[in-house]
Amino acid sequence: MAQLTKKRKAVESKVDKNKLYSLNEAMGLVKEVNTTKFDASVDVHVRLGVDPRKADQALRGTVSLPHGTGKTKRVLVFCTPDKQAEAQAAGADFVGLEDYIQKVTEGWMDVDVIIATPNVMAQLGKVARILGPRGLMPNPKTGTVTNDIAAAVQEVKKGKIAFRVDKFGIVHASVGRVSFSPAQLTDNAHELIATLVRMKPSSAKGIYMKSVSVASTMSPGIAVDPKSIKV
Repeated sequence: MAQLTKKRKAVESKVDKNKLYSLNEAMGLVKEVNTTKFDASVDVHVRLGVDPRKADQALRGTVSLPHGTGKTKRVLVFCTPDKQAEAQAAGADFVGLEDYIQKVTEGWMDVDVIIATPNVMAQLGKVARILGPRGLMPNPKTGTVTNDIAAAVQEVKKGKIAFRVDKFGIVHASVGRVSFSPAQLTDNAHELIATLVRMKPSSAKGIYMKSVSVASTMSPGIAVDPKSIKV
């Protein structure tokens, strides 16, 4: 087992493992204990009282973060030629159909979000097994299958993110960077959590918001008191 460095020990000592912090306290502390030299991502992990094996409890959706993500996302749009100018004008980084399907099959994956028009979805069956496991397959539930290409691209560029519950009932999402203020990080995390609360399945029993934690890249996790988050 690797020993902790002095720097890591100093960072770990700032986090009380037995305490549940308020969301705002946690976001202030996550900036303090960040050890990276780059502008690290700040992630929120929410354990929900759901059974992802049940279709109505396998939550997935989108949320527009008030302060964006701090990262410019690369967007690929799959569409027919009549929609390509609209996609490019809206700010899509890559636009096409057969050419990009071919690139994906050859291993190209230099993209963060993929949007498609409904009329090309059948053709994307060729790459579904590649895109699906990476969370990149366009889906109507996340607003990435739509005829309103311009609006979809602009929302992603402004800070719209997609999320889904994993097989353990946990939602993991990036809500900003350590360069954000604690207030900005709190606002973004609050918007995500409020969205999850609104999406609570009627069939979910018992405690819904089981635990919440925040962490930056390569830094210790900080437990948040779910009861302190008013939505």
